[in-house]
Amino acid sequence: MRTRLASRDDWDAIWPVWHAVVAEGETCAWQPDTDEGTARAVWMLPPPAEVLVAEEDGPNGTSVVATALLVPSLPGLGDHVVQATLLVDPKWVDHGGPPYLTRGRTGLRESPSRLAAEQMIEYAADRGYRAMQLNAVISVNPKLVAMWRSLAFRLVGTLPAAFRHPWHGDVDLYVMYRFLPTLEL
Repeated sequence: MRTRLASRDDWDAIWPVWHAVVAEGETCAWQPDTDEGTARAVWMLPPPAEVLVAEEDGPNGTSVVATALLVPSLPGLGDHVVQATLLVDPKWVDHGGPPYLTRGRTGLRESPSRLAAEQMIEYAADRGYRAMQLNAVISVNPKLVAMWRSLAFRLVGTLPAAFRHPWHGDVDLYVMYRFLPTLEL
């Protein structure tokens, strides 16, 4: 898997991933029936925001399996912290085993979700961000919470009953945060 900066031309490959994740209604606050035009407007933001795509080579060519949105958390004196949102195509999410491993043809390997998260973190660090913030980690998704914790994120806040989960009802959102490695000059 490789992650790169997306261009406007990547939207047609991003949209199926964005739509699949949001339509589930389990991990993102956007309405599950968000139309494509609205989705593009909220995801393909102008700079300083950056959109990433994670691509995987397969039998039918290269496909986008994840996308990330990185936005400075605050302007000016807070722009060294990046607010990140990662969407991984549900077909690539492994729902069994540890939060960072998946079973492939050759045995256990890192899950696409974790690889995409690691590459998003690395990209942000390379861009000079010093910390990363996740504003909306769904509390009732233990595998997702465990994955972020395994990547050195810590829980810094809870927004009580801030997410209307499709079958759990109103559940907490976690705000998670981690420092990023600094570049050696």
